[in-house]
Formats: sequence, structure tokens, C-alpha cells
Amino acid sequence: MLLCVTANHRNTPFEVLERLAVDAQALTGAVRGSDPAVRGAITVATCNRLEVYLDVDAPADATPEDAHAIARDSVSRALRSLGEDAPHEVSATAEVLDSPAAVHHLFAVSAGLESVAVGEEEIAGQVRRAAQAARASGASTGRLDRVFQEAIRTARAARAQGDASRTGRSLARLALDLVGSRLADWSSARVVLVGTGRYAATTVAALRDRGAERITVYSPSGRAQVFGTRHGLDWTSDLTTAMSGADVVITCTTRLSLSAADVPAEAPAYVVDLGLPRNVDAAVGEIDGVTLLDLETIRLHAPLVHWSAEEEARSVVAESAHAFVTAAAVEPSIVALRQHVLGLVDEEIERARRRGDADGRVEEALRHLTSVFLHTPSTLARRHAVAGRGVDVAAAIETLFGIPVARPATAAGSLASPVAPAVAAPIASPAQHHDLGSAATA
Repeated sequence: MLLCVTANHRNTPFEVLERLAVDAQALTGAVRGSDPAVRGAITVATCNRLEVYLDVDAPADATPEDAHAIARDSVSRALRSLGEDAPHEVSATAEVLDSPAAVHHLFAVSAGLESVAVGEEEIAGQVRRAAQAARASGASTGRLDRVFQEAIRTARAARAQGDASRTGRSLARLALDLVGSRLADWSSARVVLVGTGRYAATTVAALRDRGAERITVYSPSGRAQVFGTRHGLDWTSDLTTAMSGADVVITCTTRLSLSAADVPAEAPAYVVDLGLPRNVDAAVGEIDGVTLLDLETIRLHAPLVHWSAEEEARSVVAESAHAFVTAAAVEPSIVALRQHVLGLVDEEIERARRRGDADGRVEEALRHLTSVFLHTPSTLARRHAVAGRGVDVAAAIETLFGIPVARPATAAGSLASPVAPAVAAPIASPAQHHDLGSAATA
């Protein structure tokens, strides 16, 4: 059973998400070993969500509520084992989804449709890297790998068909839009960028799209010179000096904690904190002349993307998720057929060994033939299931091979009209942020 435990900006306060900024690979491994029923896990951790996708073998008599409890408890235990202090808050706020809802959610997340800024471009890469890391560590399973691969393909299709990202609404771009509503001229603005990761590179591109030319990079880990050289930027090893007289400071790293005392007398006009955990103390926003934008502020003022583009992308996601779930309904039939054929092949291989197949050539040929033989019926079975003929597939396997298979329930329509996720009540915006956001979205 595929399950998803999701704590995201819609159901969990940002201060809790901030405290859940854990190492995704470590959490994946901890969840994988937390319960014998958990066969595999993949963690997707971004600046506004922490999600764990689990492949769970629940007992035959388990109810959906029992399976949900296994998933929720596994994640809570894993968080505690990693020294996190907020597992009870996750239990209280996180949502547990099972298939088909978990499939649809993953597809929508990968396409950027569940991000703070709808159409965010970075999330598909984060989902892909999460799947690759889990596969490399052995924490994934065939079921998880298949659904993540299809989610990544769907994200590409959604962008090509509806292109909800064409308005450029990544978090970095949205934050710069908010600043730009007050900034007279990006070309003359002095910008300090703190961080040298993937998100920093995205931010550089967004700054240059707006005409920014005077960009200096600082890295708490000492990689500023390498990053600056690669991207054609100035670099510094002295953040305080760089901030003095700067117009905009943007932080997107996990290795910085900037307090009001760290801000020089000639303070920047705008400080944009894209870090989670947050890089900048809220007290910085109370300094005269300084406007602080953090993830909470950005979320509150995230505008809607072009309606038709978003609707087209959501349609692609819904159709792809429906097709995937419907095709998955015939997996028991495919597994039964594979086990039957492989069992016969194993018997033939054993006889070949007794007859003297010392070099294994007969075994190699038989296994290759089996793989070729099973590919076409497996592919066609999934296609027939998507067309609503999953029951016919099971009946055909029973009739032709005498293999009893549980008849799949008709899955048509199970995802045709996915339920829209509930939107969490917005957290009050700090007073010093209100005017800026109103100007940007007016």
C-alpha cells in the first residue's frame, strides 16, 4: 500500500516546518527501519513541506485507519530517533494520504501545483533527487520507484501542456517581485546573495532577468569564490562589510543565522530570507528602514498564476494520476503471471544444471527469453486496465494459465475529480510586511 505523510504549508504552521528541516536521506533511512511493515520510504523535503512516501505491507485484516496509524507512527518515531523535538506536532497537523490520493498528490507536488508559488520550477528536480537518493541507498521499492518516475514524467508533461510555470513564479522570483514593487531600478541596486546551492543559482538567474548587475555572493561554507567565478559575480568573505550600503540582501542557505546585532549601521533596505530553517531573525525586520520578507510573508502574498495555464496543468496531472492508479489495479494479475512463468523457468534451469549446464549459458538464455516474453503482456495488461478492462485481464490470465487472481475493482473515476486540498488558515502577517505585500499584489 502506498501512503504519504505530508506536513506542508497548507496544513502545518511555518514555525513547525522550520523545526522539521531534517536531512531527507537520514529520515528516509530512519522511517524504513522504524516498522517491519514499512517496506520502503522516500522523503521529499523542501522549504515549505516535509513529506514521506511509504510502501507499507499492512496486515490482511488491517483497516485503512490502521495503515494510516502505521505510517504516522513510523514517521514520528523516525523524527524522534533523529533528535527532532516536534514529532507530536507532526502527528497533530500532518495529513496521511493513501492511494489514489497519495498518487495524485505526488503528481501535483512534482508539477509545482502544491507549492507556495504555483508553478514553482525547482520542485520537480527535488522530487527526482529524492527518488534517486532512496534508490541508491536501498530504501526505495519497485512500487515507490514506479510512482516517482511517473510523477516526474507527468511534471514535464504538465509544464509542456499547461506551463503553469510560464509566469516565472518560483519562490525566488515571487520574492523579487515583492521587492521590485518598491525598488526603483534593479540595474543600479547593490545585491548581496548569501548561499551557493541550487537555489542560489536560481536566484541569480531571477535577478539577472530583472536587470540586476551588481551582485556579490557570500558563502558561510567558504564556496563564494568558486560560485562567483562560475556565475560571473563578485564575491566576499566579509558579510558585514558587504551588507553595509547594500540595497537588497537575499539569504538561501542552511548555514546562517543573522541577528539584528549582525546588521551594520548602514543597513540594507530589503532583506529576503528564503532559508528553512530561517536564516534571519524576525528582529531584523524591526530595524528602522529595513523590510524583511520571509517564507511566511511570501506565502501570504503569492498571487494566482494565469487561470487557464494552471487549469491545463491540473488536468494533465489528474489524467496521469488516474491512468497510473487504474493501471496499478492489474498489478496482482501481472505479478501472478510473472511468478507462474518464473516458477516454470526455475524448474527448467534446475534440470539444465543437472544435465551439465556448468557455464550457465542455458540459464542466461532462459531468463532473457522470459523477460522478453513477459514484457508485452505486462505492458498490454496496464493499457487494458486504463481502458477499463482490468477485470478482463484477470479473467484472461485465469482462463489461459489456470492462475487464480483477485479481480481488480473498477478504478474508473477514482481520480477523475480529485478533492482539492484544504487550505490552512493564513497566519497573521507581521505589520511591517503588510504595506509591501499590498503594493506588490495591488
